[in-house]
Amino acid sequence: MKHLAMKVLLATLVVFLPLSSWAYEINDKLSIGGILAGAYQYQAVDDDEDKGRGAVPFQAEISFTPDENNEFFAKFGFAAGNGLNDQTGFNLAPWAADQEDDLKDINGRNRDYLLTAWYKYTFHFSEEHTLDFTGGIIDATDYLDENAYANDEFTQFMNEALVNGPHVFLPSYDIGGAFEWKISNFNVRGVIMNVGENDEGSSYHFYGVQVGYTLSTSLGEGTYRVIVDRTSKQFLDREGEDKKNLMAVVLSFDQQLGDTIGVWLRFGWQDDKAAVDYDAIYSGGINISGNLWKRENDNIGLGYAYLNGGNLDIDQTQVFEGYYRLVLNDYLAVTADVQYMKDDYKDSADSEPKGVILGLRATAEF
Repeated sequence: MKHLAMKVLLATLVVFLPLSSWAYEINDKLSIGGILAGAYQYQAVDDDEDKGRGAVPFQAEISFTPDENNEFFAKFGFAAGNGLNDQTGFNLAPWAADQEDDLKDINGRNRDYLLTAWYKYTFHFSEEHTLDFTGGIIDATDYLDENAYANDEFTQFMNEALVNGPHVFLPSYDIGGAFEWKISNFNVRGVIMNVGENDEGSSYHFYGVQVGYTLSTSLGEGTYRVIVDRTSKQFLDREGEDKKNLMAVVLSFDQQLGDTIGVWLRFGWQDDKAAVDYDAIYSGGINISGNLWKRENDNIGLGYAYLNGGNLDIDQTQVFEGYYRLVLNDYLAVTADVQYMKDDYKDSADSEPKGVILGLRATAEF
């Protein structure tokens, strides 16, 4: 196990370091970038086999901005391995990154590896007033349910419950459009998408809107968001007889408390007319900057999520995660991560896994 973990992480470093030399803006209009990560996780869990698995995802992106109003963008994803995600008995993925199987036949579209490809036009009314429209293959999580401290599976928390709300059903990598309207500290975002298929093989429409406000005080900056989203009626109910829509409301807040501490909350509720694993999430946590020990680029993250079961088998899920992120240079950081997870089922005869997942992640950004 230890040897495999080291091989995964060393391969990440060896492959990436030569790449860092060519990661740059080709000119003032064309730029390339990306992220390469390697992680190994080992679980010690009741009612399941102790095991360890690794994965190495790589995402590359290219942006062309001929002028301040127009932008063309594309992102590609590749990965080796699926980590623990397809091995663990837990309902939620211990690493929310797109892994090998996630990048093939995306949303039933018979498309591999191309994640997003879109065009954006921006209206500049004034320095603090803009309106932009985006169309193409998009990712709803680029526009909705952000959080300064709990939104990035490569540099922050790894567990699915602490990256986005699992009950919010935000689709990724499909055809759609988005807009963002900004006036000073106030912004509104909207997304509409047509998704190739859900878990039942049905194509559906997704609609989401987010209203946010950024507040600056003597304590620091904080952003407060309300997200509402829903789908068309293409999801089976619990009995598998009628098709219903999904609908959810989410509150996502983050707030600095001085130069060292940041706090975050994400609360959300989902309608359960369709069959759903969870109908509510209550999560939050704290971010501690390395300023406290004179390593300003490092940080510690602590997070907890309680997910209330919906109308299926799960009664509740609890997730605790803590990590330390060590930044080595402008490109590379290494994270030590520990998670505790527990699934409770309504039928006590069902297996109820609980236990610890230890992880080591190396991430290179360019």
